Amino acid sequence: MVRMVHPSIEAVDKALYIDRSVIRHHGMRRTLWVATPPVVRLMHAAATRDLLAKERRRTCQLLAASGVADPEQWLADAEEQVLTDLREHGPSTAREIGQRADALRQQLHLAPGKAYAAVQSAHTRVLYILGFAGQMLRGRPSNWINGAYRYVDTESWLPGGLGNLDPRQSAAELAGRWLRRFGPATTADLQWWMGWTMSRTRQALADCDAVEADLDGATGWLAADDPPVGPVQSWVGVLPGLDPTIMGWKQRDWYLPSTSLEVFDSAGNGGPSLWVDGRVVGAWAQTKDGEVHTHYFERVAAVRRRDIDQRINELKSWIGNTRFTVRFPGDIHARLLGTRTVPGTAVRRTG
Repeated sequence: MVRMVHPSIEAVDKALYIDRSVIRHHGMRRTLWVATPPVVRLMHAAATRDLLAKERRRTCQLLAASGVADPEQWLADAEEQVLTDLREHGPSTAREIGQRADALRQQLHLAPGKAYAAVQSAHTRVLYILGFAGQMLRGRPSNWINGAYRYVDTESWLPGGLGNLDPRQSAAELAGRWLRRFGPATTADLQWWMGWTMSRTRQALADCDAVEADLDGATGWLAADDPPVGPVQSWVGVLPGLDPTIMGWKQRDWYLPSTSLEVFDSAGNGGPSLWVDGRVVGAWAQTKDGEVHTHYFERVAAVRRRDIDQRINELKSWIGNTRFTVRFPGDIHARLLGTRTVPGTAVRRTG
């Protein structure tokens, strides 16, 4: 939304669920992405399909450990049952599918004997696999703040489906697109972003004719058609969690000061962040009452804070009465939301 010319919840909703000009799909690093259909097809060929065999093996192992005699056949039958159900009933949540298909409610025992042991209905794993296979997509969620999506079969939602593009050509195209947005960057940065092996990363860089660049003594890469960069004006940003700007590179010291590490959670997910001139300087979060609370990790000039306050007020005007949660909060977000208290934390309310 922060990159839209005319931001609004309604416009995002229309693009995702009515026009379907952007599609939600698992891609690089098993992450759920939103992209245009052509880019989703590139992602699917270059990254998502590689996940499928491992996920099927994992599910068959869980089925066998849970007492299913022929896991591979059970899984094949279950996948077909889910797709048939979706084609018959249309967009449905996992719970709705499970209620209609009794045979799919086989219980899977996860990590038995461990402190974090759990039991899960097998049909949720089937939905996961069908997503990696490109046969199913996630449609409209129940609301903006939970993960209860309605699932749809791909062909009914996206005419032509996800296609069957060549993986190597797709990887080269995807690498070039990434370099045009995030270059100059290192091989390690690209490998991290894509979740590829080092050999595939190097192959993609060669195939997209990436141009070598010097990054203070380290080797970086630019897209072959990357235009020269002109003078950069001063700017501020109020960016959401998992924004590409904070997640774009593996090597982050040049924009992420050590004082700002709390903006990430323990798994490396970047939460809502405040930026000044290309550096993370703070964090923010919206509380249940709609207020936006901020925290600065370092001293920021008063004029820049006023600029950030203006951006936050713009953000509040876009989202109106909509409330949302921080999906992957760092320690600082937990404190901003009042779910964790640490002495000495300065929290500032904007609103």
